[in-house]
Amino acid sequence: MLTFALFFAAVFVWTVFIYNCLVRDRQRVLTAWSDIDVQLKRRYDLIPKLVAAVEQYARYEQSTLQ
Repeated sequence: MLTFALFFAAVFVWTVFIYNCLVRDRQRVLTAWSDIDVQLKRRYDLIPKLVAAVEQYARYEQSTLQ
């Protein structure tokens, strides 16, 4: 009887441990996707600024050469 109780207790502890690992891993995945989304939004916001800077420099070079 004691053997069965210890076996079921060990299975229960193992199940709780595995569940917690899965929850932790799911949270890590969600955090990683969120970080990727933030980086993509930052790049999307920076592209127009980069284009504007290149256009300004092209105008400066054109006026210098003329």
